[in-house]
Amino acid sequence: MTTAQPQELDVQPTPLALLLLGREADPRSERGVECPGDLPSPSDPDLVERARKAKEKLGDKVFVLGHHYQRDEVIQFADVTGDSFKLARDAAARPEAEYIVFCGVHFMAESADILTSDDQKVVLPDLAAGCSMADMATAEQVAECWDVLTEAGIAEQVVPVSYMNSSADIKAFTGKHGGTICTSSNAKRALDWAFEQGEKVLFLPDQHLGRNTAVRDMGMSLEDCVLYNPHKPNGGLTADELRAAKMILWRGHCSVHGRFSLDSVNDVRERIPGVNVLVHPECRHEVVAAADYVGSTEYIIKALEAAPAGSKWAIGTELNLVRRLANRFAPEGKEIVFLDKTVCFCSTMNRIDLPHLVWALESLAEGNLVNRIEVDKETEAFAKLALERMLALP
Repeated sequence: MTTAQPQELDVQPTPLALLLLGREADPRSERGVECPGDLPSPSDPDLVERARKAKEKLGDKVFVLGHHYQRDEVIQFADVTGDSFKLARDAAARPEAEYIVFCGVHFMAESADILTSDDQKVVLPDLAAGCSMADMATAEQVAECWDVLTEAGIAEQVVPVSYMNSSADIKAFTGKHGGTICTSSNAKRALDWAFEQGEKVLFLPDQHLGRNTAVRDMGMSLEDCVLYNPHKPNGGLTADELRAAKMILWRGHCSVHGRFSLDSVNDVRERIPGVNVLVHPECRHEVVAAADYVGSTEYIIKALEAAPAGSKWAIGTELNLVRRLANRFAPEGKEIVFLDKTVCFCSTMNRIDLPHLVWALESLAEGNLVNRIEVDKETEAFAKLALERMLALP
């Protein structure tokens, strides 16, 4: 894996650029930047030992979940690792744990709160750890979209299917309107079910997973899909376009997976003869079409576990995971590289760092509940209904 060489650019960094680089803070949006009490310094040489002692003091009262995209410094303290839904279910299976510390992003912690008991408290070490994809669909925007579908006379034919990477509000909307949730592993099963219930699907919020599943896995055409843009009147679509569509895709995407391009695939094939290209279905359609293998995070891990020694792989997913897998399988002679030439971490996932984890664990060990993620009861009820429909899928 290589990084692009720095270039001299005659531009001034914008406030947003400085924010992403961690050189500025926006207290209105970055709620987790300032923590009550003292946040440990990243240079503190005792951070690892402090985290270990706090976790040891809490014992069975705490259960730490680590998403695959987390930093190594954080993942070392996870009791279990996995994707968002697996982790939420793991939390629900540990009722004796009073505190669930979720090293992931906001929507994942919400899902854990929905699936765990009222006695359990879900903690997100940094409240600024959000998800750009989940934020691309708000409850107000989706309600307006439903009004557009109603005016077009098709709302009764539409079944909403929402990706796990969505807020609790969107999951609740889905449950309230007879829909289901899906993961990247079971998206086809969810869509098969949805088309048994209605004639059309509103797929939220990741357009790429919806399009790839419909076209690649279900044999639909690209013409069967339309893209609803919440920032345009009527989603930028006519009533006739909505009536003709089978898949109404929300204009949302993953900022990490969306950066991979067809050029990335072509370039890695030139650089590494015989390479296997394995990508996540959140990637663009042309990238998925050009790849050798496509699958969820768990699929990617299992594919590399089963790969023969000496095989070469270019992986199109988040860099923390790719680097971890490259190190894990290097002794077996498997060459694993990042699909793109330039590195790309999930910037919001990386907000959960060791200082925030130490602060959260030490606060809990001292009896102070911090950064609790709590979904209101009505939202929880409808979101849980949508999740239960997913769990009942054949």
